[in-house]
Amino acid sequence: MRILLAEDERELSRALVAILEHSGYVVDPVYDGEEALYSLAINDYDLVILDILMPKVDGLTVLSTARKKGLATPVLMLTAKSGIRDRVAGLDAGADDYLTKPFAAQELLARIRVLTRTSSGVGKRELSFGDIFLDEQASQLVCGDARVDLTAREYQMMEMLVTAKGAKIPTERFMRKIWGSLSDVETGVVWVNLSNLRKKLAQAGSASRIAALRGVGYYLEEDGR
Repeated sequence: MRILLAEDERELSRALVAILEHSGYVVDPVYDGEEALYSLAINDYDLVILDILMPKVDGLTVLSTARKKGLATPVLMLTAKSGIRDRVAGLDAGADDYLTKPFAAQELLARIRVLTRTSSGVGKRELSFGDIFLDEQASQLVCGDARVDLTAREYQMMEMLVTAKGAKIPTERFMRKIWGSLSDVETGVVWVNLSNLRKKLAQAGSASRIAALRGVGYYLEEDGR
């Protein structure tokens, strides 16, 4: 799961990145509103965390601008402002939730879990395919009684494959969704992670496998068919 974190306080941003990455999330930190708008324009995110008081473009303007452009991703406003007017302004601009500084890490993580489970009012996705199931909280691949740990990147890739339900996913989509359009990572990293996932499917004893259609993309299929 990939998160955009727009927070101009560098020390706080570093602390939040550490907390989120430790919890299995992939985080893109930016430090002003212009960077946030640019990142939203070129990347896909599962959640956006926006501070209100940011340089260049404030968080409320970022949010309202992004919503007008069709952003449906859940947004958590993170700010030192706690007045009712500020809360209402954030919600009116399109925020899904509002967290006031200072806050406990456990509360932030709980808010994130709720927002990503109920994105745009839709119920939690069924993260299963064939004989496998994804345990989001443990970041594990489950097959029967077998449980195999996945890295954050592996989990994201497997989540994309599972939710695609057999549809082909091109390399470019993996890159854009997980590493970002501006990443200098080589596309070979997709193959490396898929290779690791194939091994972990075998380790779990799954009959499902990751197949590839040359020039089109990768997909899950059951029982090798």
